[in-house]
Amino acid sequence: MIKITPVIMAGGSGSRLWPLSRTHYPKQFISLVNDDSMLQNTINRLDKLSKAQSIVICNNEHRFMVAEQLRELDIQNTSIILEPIGRNTAPAIALAAFKAISDGEDPLLLVLAADHIIKNESAFIDSVNNALVAAENGMLVTFGIVPTHPETGYGYIKQGDLFGNGIFSVEAFVEKPDFNTAQNYLEQGIYSWNSGMFLFKASTYLSELKKHNSKIFDICQVAISSSYTDLDFIRISKELFSQCPDDSIDYAVMEKTDKAVVIPMDAGWSDVGSWSALWDVHKKDSNGNATRGDVLLDSTSNSYIYAQDKLVTTVGLDNLVIIETKDAVLVANKDKVQNVKNIVDQLKQQERSEYRQHREVYRPWGKHDQIAEGERYHVKKVVVRPGEKTATQIHYHRAEHWIVVSGTAKVTNNDEIYLITENQSTYIPVGAAHSFENPGKFNLELIEVRTGSYLAEDDIERISTDGEGY
Repeated sequence: MIKITPVIMAGGSGSRLWPLSRTHYPKQFISLVNDDSMLQNTINRLDKLSKAQSIVICNNEHRFMVAEQLRELDIQNTSIILEPIGRNTAPAIALAAFKAISDGEDPLLLVLAADHIIKNESAFIDSVNNALVAAENGMLVTFGIVPTHPETGYGYIKQGDLFGNGIFSVEAFVEKPDFNTAQNYLEQGIYSWNSGMFLFKASTYLSELKKHNSKIFDICQVAISSSYTDLDFIRISKELFSQCPDDSIDYAVMEKTDKAVVIPMDAGWSDVGSWSALWDVHKKDSNGNATRGDVLLDSTSNSYIYAQDKLVTTVGLDNLVIIETKDAVLVANKDKVQNVKNIVDQLKQQERSEYRQHREVYRPWGKHDQIAEGERYHVKKVVVRPGEKTATQIHYHRAEHWIVVSGTAKVTNNDEIYLITENQSTYIPVGAAHSFENPGKFNLELIEVRTGSYLAEDDIERISTDGEGY
């Protein structure tokens, strides 16, 4: 049986689903359609394939979220390649291909984005299985989505001659069209949406990449050969990788090769590029509303309402998107949601933190969530995973009080090392070298209260790098 190595592209920091999606917590890590994140759903839908160990590609800032979400699925030994700088899909896939071959194999690579929805998973699996023989025989297979409407937000693939078994040669890759052109594509029936999903042998991709863009090939080959392992991650030289051309796989390879074929796929696919797109794919009530969280509606229709932290109620509304998070609320006309990016641009210009991250922040040892803040105090809930430890560090402008809610904490406070457990607390004075770790078998939960004249995160001197700081 042919085995597949999934290559999951989990980079990117899109803002089209703000305020849920943020630079440090983009949509691929968010639970949008069920209790799992989009990354986890991408991995879960591969269960029916005969697959080998996956390769996940992400950027450095998102590494702990990727590792944590894989742990939640009890997935071990996945290769996580960290891109030190974004260089588009062609170099990212090249890194994965070189990594696969460096392990002494030449597998089929199933390249997937981590942030797509596929409602009909059996149709997706059927399409992948249908592509196996073509990919084994040296073709570069791309999966085109059978269009359901004249979409102007996607590129298109034009089918050529029948290659065999429902697979067609690729006659052309077409840029995003205007509405009339998209309508014409739909009527012709030989165009599909460009999904960005592929299946090919690692050696085939690298051979075609070397032929059509040797610079990407050369730099990525050296980058993988000089990479090193750090905890769960494979690190690539930033100095080296920054010299790589910033090209998509379509531009670097697929538009130039004579080995490209396309399988039209009808699987309820969406790249969830906007709040209205998420409303499209969600189950709706009799009034056309899709909701998530604690929501109560009255005389409301054709709307998408997401409540993360609070009860959200609506009366007499139509065609709206309402998104509530712990630190921001979005209210938008469903027909204008593409303009959410304008709000994100304003947040960036004002240097506000809401475009970068949520209140809840993931660290290598766990996470922390800001509960309250004032002029001279900050309060956070901190969760430390079993066996993990924060860095030893010093603060010069703030003191800290730690109160254990559940579990046991092993505290280093200058020269003292001691344990505190539930309902106990400890005080860390200004200038004390300190850290805490979880020696137990369950999550350690603490409340941290910072007090002082300056409470920002940059008041820190790290004595050790265990846990990479707070």
